[in-house]
Amino acid sequence: MTYRGYTSLSSHSGPMSIRRSMPLQSSASSISGYGQRMAVSRISRVASLGSSSSSAAGIGMGGVGNQKETMQDLNDRLATYLEKVHSLETGNAKLELQIKEHLDARGPSFRDWSIYEKPLNELRKEVYDMTVDNARLILQIDNARLAADDFRVKWESELSIRQSVENDINGLRKVIDDTNIGRLHLETEIESLKEELIYIRKNHDEEVKALRSQVADSSVHVEVDSAPGPDLSKVLAEIRKEYEGVAQKNKDDAEIWYKNQMDGYKVEVKHNTDELCSAKVQVTELHRQIQSLEVELESLLSMKNSLEGTLRDTELRYEMELQTINGMIAKLEADLHQIRGDMQAQVREYEILLNIKMKLEAEIATYRRLLDGEDINTLVESTSGVTSQTIKKTIVTTQKVVDGKIVSDETVQIN
Repeated sequence: MTYRGYTSLSSHSGPMSIRRSMPLQSSASSISGYGQRMAVSRISRVASLGSSSSSAAGIGMGGVGNQKETMQDLNDRLATYLEKVHSLETGNAKLELQIKEHLDARGPSFRDWSIYEKPLNELRKEVYDMTVDNARLILQIDNARLAADDFRVKWESELSIRQSVENDINGLRKVIDDTNIGRLHLETEIESLKEELIYIRKNHDEEVKALRSQVADSSVHVEVDSAPGPDLSKVLAEIRKEYEGVAQKNKDDAEIWYKNQMDGYKVEVKHNTDELCSAKVQVTELHRQIQSLEVELESLLSMKNSLEGTLRDTELRYEMELQTINGMIAKLEADLHQIRGDMQAQVREYEILLNIKMKLEAEIATYRRLLDGEDINTLVESTSGVTSQTIKKTIVTTQKVVDGKIVSDETVQIN
């Protein structure tokens, strides 16, 4: 919208004539391309009244004929003034009507912001609910993280216990291996002792057989006239009995020693076997606990990962929604700023029109005062003997308004 105001000032040393022409143009209103030119003359005189000093002198001298002519002339001019005042009042009424219509058409329009309150309240509620959900998810993640840390500590303690039990099991395995090696050595010694016992028995039997054969084969008949000698069969029986007793004693001692050794080894092997079984049971239980803890840890880690993914998705969704809300708020603020600019432009335009109206009303009031009570003779005498001199000044004001905003305001004075 471009607003141009033209003010033409014509002044002279006597009466002053002011002409103001004000075309109004607006591309945004219904009065597009409308131009109104208004001419207001406060006091107009003919050239002879403003420049002829002889007429004023004639009035001052008080000639009767000239005075009647002057009064007649003044009456005619007064009638002309009244007609002009009437026409100006009519034009002023039309102008006021046009100004009113223009203000009604271009007046400030107030937007109803109440329609935005409900969606804004809903968006605020959604943002609040999302914030609460986000805090709840963060709390759940923290709890899951703490639980995972506790299970990790338990798992580490169980792992250390498992390692210590495995070390004990390895030590027991070494003891079992040493025991098995000792048992093998003892079995080897027992086998060797059995073989030795069999060999001793065999030698003993062979010696007994040899002695028996010798006794049976001996057929010596000696007749000696001497005292009777010892009974060899009896001696051999005693020797046999003595050897059998020694062999039986050695056999019994070997069996007792072997039995004692075997009993000791059996007790030790049984004890080691019991310890090994209990260790195996403990290891199995620890394996089961470790597996259950690992499964629980995996489930907690998967729940943690899912919660973190949900948190990321929620944060992304909240961020997108916040961006949308911020865009809506920015758009509403831009609309509000534009509306305020339009209102300010309309207020400025209204002030300009109001100033024009006030100036017109002041001029009309001046005319009315002249018509109602002011003495024309005084006005004529005050203007007598004065040389008319006219100074014309033209002020051009240009305002450019784009989208309700004043982009430029230029004022040029032309002499």
